[in-house]
Amino acid sequence: MENLVRKARNGDADAFIKLMRLQQQNLYRTSRAILSNEEDAADAISETVLTCWEKMKGLKKDKYFRTWMTRILINKCNDILRKKEKLLFTEQIPEIETTDEGYQNAEWIEVLQMLEEKYRLVVILYYVDGFRTTEISRILDVPVSTVCTQLARARKILADNYCPKPEQHADRKREGAICYEKAQEE
Repeated sequence: MENLVRKARNGDADAFIKLMRLQQQNLYRTSRAILSNEEDAADAISETVLTCWEKMKGLKKDKYFRTWMTRILINKCNDILRKKEKLLFTEQIPEIETTDEGYQNAEWIEVLQMLEEKYRLVVILYYVDGFRTTEISRILDVPVSTVCTQLARARKILADNYCPKPEQHADRKREGAICYEKAQEE
């Protein structure tokens, strides 16, 4: 990949196109983690690709291309969110989304939507895009400890919502035993 980055930095359009195709899934997943619909995600991705091409010569180290590109994408997504906040809709029409990946994709999106954006973004960058915590720290411009804390909190939120705690079962058994004992006494 660094070879493609080097060629793209030198103005090779074909190398840049290949590079963007390699990053297409990462761009999509990250943008969908932040933005709620396909059209906004597509807009953010296209603006990111254009910005990357225009500023490619400003990239200092080839090995940080993915981090640099992801930071640009996050900024573009945040720009779209800010623009949407300024718009006032008088009539809201529900959007019906279709997915080719079916139920599994819908469940994944539902799981991600239960997380606040700051946790959702870190989870996508870490588990889906494969960035290390130090890279995420650079992308989001936050300390590594913040990234680790956000990952831990996201895991806890997901665990609390999807994995019943053993003590919850113990409480239910205990309550059942108490009810059974009371019924025996009467």
